[in-house]
Amino acid sequence: MERVYIIPLRKVKNVPRTIRSPKAVRLVKEFIQKHMKAEEVKIDASVNEKIWERGIQKVPPKIKVKATKEEDGIVEVTLVE
Repeated sequence: MERVYIIPLRKVKNVPRTIRSPKAVRLVKEFIQKHMKAEEVKIDASVNEKIWERGIQKVPPKIKVKATKEEDGIVEVTLVE
């Protein structure tokens, strides 16, 4: 199964500046677990680089990703663009 999601990261702005990017990565993982009903989520390096592109404080407001679910229930998340 393969789906494209636009994940809003606006909630990350409400946490302290020094933990915004790590929180955004966790938020992406939680979003995919909830929507794809998966237990294990693997985030590609391109998604991680996009979140960390402007540093730890300035997270993008949203990110467009493609989630692919394998037969064994593992979901791989890659960047769309």
